Amino acid sequence: MMKSVRSVTTKVAAVVFGLLMLLFVLQLSGIFDSNSGSSFSATSVGKINGQTIDARAYQAAVQQTIDNQQRQAPGRLSLEQAEQIRNEVWDQFVDRAVMESQYRKYGITVNQDEIVATMRTQPIQDLARSQEFQTDGQFDLAKYQRWLASPGAAPYLGVLAAQYRDELRRTKLLQAVTADVYVSDAALWQQYRDANEQVTISLTAILPRNAVADSLVTVTPAEVAEYYKQHQAAFERPKTAFVSYVSLPSFPDASDTAAALARAQQVRTEIVGGAPFAEVAQRESSDSVSAKNGGDLGEWKKGDMDAAFDAAAFSLPINAVSQPVLSQFGYHVIQVSSRSGDKAKGRHVLIPVEIWGTHRDHLEAQADSLDRLADQKVSPAAFSDQAKAMGLEVKTTSIQQGTQVLDGNIVVPDAGIWAFQAAPGTASPVIETGLAYYLFRLDSLVNGGVPELADIRGSVESAVRDDKKLVKARELAQAYIGRLDQGESLPAAAKAMGFPNRQFGPFQRVQPPIQSGQVVGTAFALTPGAHSGTIETPLGIYVLETISIVPADSARFATDIEKLRTDSIRRARQNRVRNYLQALKDAATIVDNRAELYRRGQAQQAAS
Repeated sequence: MMKSVRSVTTKVAAVVFGLLMLLFVLQLSGIFDSNSGSSFSATSVGKINGQTIDARAYQAAVQQTIDNQQRQAPGRLSLEQAEQIRNEVWDQFVDRAVMESQYRKYGITVNQDEIVATMRTQPIQDLARSQEFQTDGQFDLAKYQRWLASPGAAPYLGVLAAQYRDELRRTKLLQAVTADVYVSDAALWQQYRDANEQVTISLTAILPRNAVADSLVTVTPAEVAEYYKQHQAAFERPKTAFVSYVSLPSFPDASDTAAALARAQQVRTEIVGGAPFAEVAQRESSDSVSAKNGGDLGEWKKGDMDAAFDAAAFSLPINAVSQPVLSQFGYHVIQVSSRSGDKAKGRHVLIPVEIWGTHRDHLEAQADSLDRLADQKVSPAAFSDQAKAMGLEVKTTSIQQGTQVLDGNIVVPDAGIWAFQAAPGTASPVIETGLAYYLFRLDSLVNGGVPELADIRGSVESAVRDDKKLVKARELAQAYIGRLDQGESLPAAAKAMGFPNRQFGPFQRVQPPIQSGQVVGTAFALTPGAHSGTIETPLGIYVLETISIVPADSARFATDIEKLRTDSIRRARQNRVRNYLQALKDAATIVDNRAELYRRGQAQQAAS
């Protein structure tokens, strides 16, 4: 019995450790205990509704979250991932602070009896999923309750009670917030009709940029200057970093493919020469799952595997050892033990195509050269000279704060965070994507705001031209309507004027193929056979004809109305809760000093 208790306690300790850390953090910050007036540290990371958030508490919560994530997915966190964790933890502090203020405002409390009763009957999800509390694959409440009463649970009951106290207070508050939610029959019918009524339409698009040639529009410098003056908010830009960078490809080349093929041929020769297939697979195969079973793949159906693999496996004589077969994963040496119809059983050894030999040595030497520039002040000339010596092209790009860097189709991690933490002239750490090594140099930082006209003249000219094209497109749209009024069909008139026309539907209001509420609303409002006037949207001008409407089934609605009401009230309450919580956060007075705290930390590291 004691062995069983120790087993349960060990598993539960891992689950509850995170709760203990959370309780510790909240006590430090003063959020969890609203009566606490003490401060753990004089260093503040910010304030929420006047309540100071201790920097050490915040950093401890961040580190705990990072540790938890790395236990689940070992490996280095990117700067973006670390930034996301810092923001999520900060949001948790904000959430708890605003909720505490509401508990005090409405006098919401929880007594010990409520906590004990809920703890006994409603285990937290992590505990409910624990194998120690399962019987025949189902949660066993009796096992869980025996554990609660055991000595092994005693060290954790305090922190579990704290979590239940918090959740019960939250539940009481949100129940009060949503108590008056009700959905009328009329509102239910509207929801049902939106989800079930269907329409088919013919739609003509008159897109100013396409419908009006550039040659028909002239833009003067005076018009550009005036537009810039009147629309400055439209050209506001976030803080922007301008960088130079080099990329060093790190994917296999022809020499690596040849090396992998040679290795696969050696593996085949060894097997054909009498070595046990299973022994070779365990030693050589990079398919770690099958390698543990001697390369055994079990049974698979044709089409389950890579096409090249399947083609070989379903043509190979039974028990023969294939020549190396190249797939997207590398070279396979395959042996099929049985085959029937579109099913086969067999095993393989996988030799991946990876960077090898002299190519790897050369790549590592170049990566070392990049490393020597990392985190240093580097002049543009020195950066360019180093790239030239390595045979690499220097590229430039701009990064808006809060975005990631794209090199073609490759997302380069970390650079978008690093650029706004570095000093101009500094080189980044070497960043590896799996396809290339990257080194960035921060050339300059430009604060957010409205750029000078000289810097964005092209964008302003384009906006002026688009406005002028819209005026001409309206004239074309009216001419198009005139043709319809004279009896031409939408497709025929569109073809005559060179406008695209397409039929859509049947579709419902809630799942429209057109991302314009104006167009969709008009489609359902028209009588079948009638056409609309011009519908002007930010994307362009549209004219449509409703071809047919299939009404919603009112008899089925009457049968399902109570179920529909239950589902609708649940959704309405969820929306009310989301809006309520967001409104609390929006109304909160938040002072966020995390950026300054980070800068101080960086300065201290540099000084040391």
